[in-house]
Amino acid sequence: MTELIYHPTAAVTFATNTFVNVPTILQFDETPLVSVVREEKLGFTTEFLLYHADGTYLAKVTGTRMYATGDGLAAGVKIRQLPQMWVCTIDGRIAFEVRHQPGEAFRVQAELHTPTGCLVKVDEGPKPQLYSATGGALQIGGVTMVRNMFQGCRIGVWIRSNGSVAIGVG
Repeated sequence: MTELIYHPTAAVTFATNTFVNVPTILQFDETPLVSVVREEKLGFTTEFLLYHADGTYLAKVTGTRMYATGDGLAAGVKIRQLPQMWVCTIDGRIAFEVRHQPGEAFRVQAELHTPTGCLVKVDEGPKPQLYSATGGALQIGGVTMVRNMFQGCRIGVWIRSNGSVAIGVG
């Protein structure tokens, strides 16, 4: 994931598309991976659930802060605050980064694992990729959506373990 930008109006740019007043930006099966939450001191911000490839729930990111879970600490997750960024590592490998930008914006880079071990990867392109736990790519749809705005739906991008995807749900 190379672009996720926070705006105080609850607008999030994800894979070139903007989601306004959408509480769940990215969901895998029944698990929200990227959500927009309301924080008393921050207003609207994002929340990420970080899983290991084996399905272990490692950490949660709320806004620009990272918090290891009990299972994450047991698995050896290390969270460090560096100048203008937070880094989450496991086994010496960077699993997740949050980079601060001027003002209230921040960028997040990650390859998100799901609770079932699949990997959801979003890069500069507009189409998310889903890889099975064994590394094989699962095809996701045939439509490419670039720089669109979705407003007021319940789920922005809903990926299912069978490789299907729904955009702008409910």
